Amino acid sequence: MILSDADITALLITLKLAGLTTLILLLLGTPLAWWLARSKWRFKFVLEALIALPLVLPPTVLGFYLLISLGPNGPLGSLSKALGGSSLAFTFTGLVIGSVLYSLPFVIQPLQNAFAAIGDRPLEVAATLRASPLDRFFSIAVPLARPGFLTAAVLGFAHTIGEFGVVLMIGGNIPGKTQVLSIAIYDHVEALEYTQAHWLSAGLLLLAFLMLLLVYAVNRRFGMVQR
Repeated sequence: MILSDADITALLITLKLAGLTTLILLLLGTPLAWWLARSKWRFKFVLEALIALPLVLPPTVLGFYLLISLGPNGPLGSLSKALGGSSLAFTFTGLVIGSVLYSLPFVIQPLQNAFAAIGDRPLEVAATLRASPLDRFFSIAVPLARPGFLTAAVLGFAHTIGEFGVVLMIGGNIPGKTQVLSIAIYDHVEALEYTQAHWLSAGLLLLAFLMLLLVYAVNRRFGMVQR
């Protein structure tokens, strides 16, 4: 077989991690992005800088501090143990936490830009028709920001699939538990198993291209409809 059972398991873990991370980021990131797009708080740029930090921070740096935090003596690891759990380091839950933080700007920024592009006029018109703030958000803002949601979901999913440094630091390389595709590719290259590494890498390359192609096609179509 071109792909071993371990490779298939790594693929399933990767897809599960990317899907769960994207869902969490959309649920948590949507209200945060809406607030960032609408808020006039003078120190909003500080929060925006913190959110964008993973864009410039080396993954191993973020992974190191997450490992300390998720470990048995770290704040999150200690809290988990106090609640009857165990250390979050080298677990799938730890991978999810790290992935959410590392992919945060790839979801927040497209959503924030999409909400900001709506402008005030549609919301003001809805307000004159006595629509509540919540109604204005779901009936006006969300439909108009559909391309932003698609971009955010695709970028968050694709970025999580391609993680290496962060997941290796906080999850290690435990087959069937925390070994994701990027680490499996590295293992194949180390073992000089270039055929397996090629198939996994080519698959990820094709997936990334198709996802980006979908984003650009939808945004282009939406732009033509807007005109």
